[in-house]
Amino acid sequence: MYRTVKDFLQEWQEEAELTKSVIGAVTDEKKNQAIAEGHNTLSWLSWHLATTPAFFGGGVGLELHTSADLANEPQSIKEVVETYEAVTAEFAKQASSLSDEALEQQVDFLGAKVARGVILRKLVNHQIHHRGQMTVLLRQAGLTVPGVYGPTKEQQLG
Repeated sequence: MYRTVKDFLQEWQEEAELTKSVIGAVTDEKKNQAIAEGHNTLSWLSWHLATTPAFFGGGVGLELHTSADLANEPQSIKEVVETYEAVTAEFAKQASSLSDEALEQQVDFLGAKVARGVILRKLVNHQIHHRGQMTVLLRQAGLTVPGVYGPTKEQQLG
């Protein structure tokens, strides 16, 4: 749980940049890579990561204002990256208006009373979770896996 807005914003910025690097490693040619038939693709996961901040933002009482059409997935990964950048920047801007006290307040979220700071933590965890799935799919697709919390095997050899 985040107890200060400053702590959230610092980690959000760092994690968003890491997530953007993973989404940016996807190519249009390999965006349909899935672990197996019928499972989430790199494209679906990328778009999911670009759009879910709006969902979590609503949970903490934020309303994201972006020109991106979050209801329709773009055809190119470049457009997904641009949407992700816009959404994460807007999320940070809106979240900066919260007070530290607001993070302690309980709100209704998915049928339970939850502190806003917990919802923000779940947002970051959600990004990390799907980013991890994407790194496996990137490797499976033969694409370059960016180092996230340290160098990849290829980066150590290079």
